[in-house]
Amino acid sequence: MIIAIDGPAGSGKSTTARLLAEKLNFIYLDTGAMYRAVTFYFLKNSVNLKDSEKICEALLEINLSIHFYDKFEIYISDKNVDKDIRSTKVNEFVSFVSQIELVRKKMVEIQRKFSENRNIVIEGRDIGSYVFPNAEFKFFLIADLFERAKRRFKEIRDDSSITVNSLLENLKKRDEIDSNRSISPLIKAQDAIEIDTTSLTIDEQVKKIYNIINK
Repeated sequence: MIIAIDGPAGSGKSTTARLLAEKLNFIYLDTGAMYRAVTFYFLKNSVNLKDSEKICEALLEINLSIHFYDKFEIYISDKNVDKDIRSTKVNEFVSFVSQIELVRKKMVEIQRKFSENRNIVIEGRDIGSYVFPNAEFKFFLIADLFERAKRRFKEIRDDSSITVNSLLENLKKRDEIDSNRSISPLIKAQDAIEIDTTSLTIDEQVKKIYNIINK
């Protein structure tokens, strides 16, 4: 069974998906972390993000792999990069990198292969609309922009100069890029169930989705 959870940054989908997977005893797949890992690799290796040939070369060299033992983990060349991919620099460029067709094609290929014959909760921005259009359950999480900025602020640890207002502007920009990109934009699948998480705790979000699935 595949459960797809989509939504904009800061809507709570990653934590909700992870906890829901634990509750259901399913595997959790964090697609956002995959795009962050590619972004981290590109930045670290000074890949020209406007040069498709260089991007293609980098994607052949990256050696990105995902694993799920007790938790979801992402590796580049056998090194766990879970902590490296949460920087403000990665935040700044991840939306741009994730709209590159070559990148999306490779990530979707990995996601589909990893999910074959598994019970899995997978989250992102185009999971229900594009990656797994036949998923048994589809949810689309939304939240007030300011609330999303506050949530993201709590996650930032590497830059004390970051403010809630600067994150709010960053999220606005990301929403615009993600919603208007030509390749797999952020959209709600027609058969997805929309959940507003603005005033919900993470536990309430998980419980709400869990109850819908059980029914």
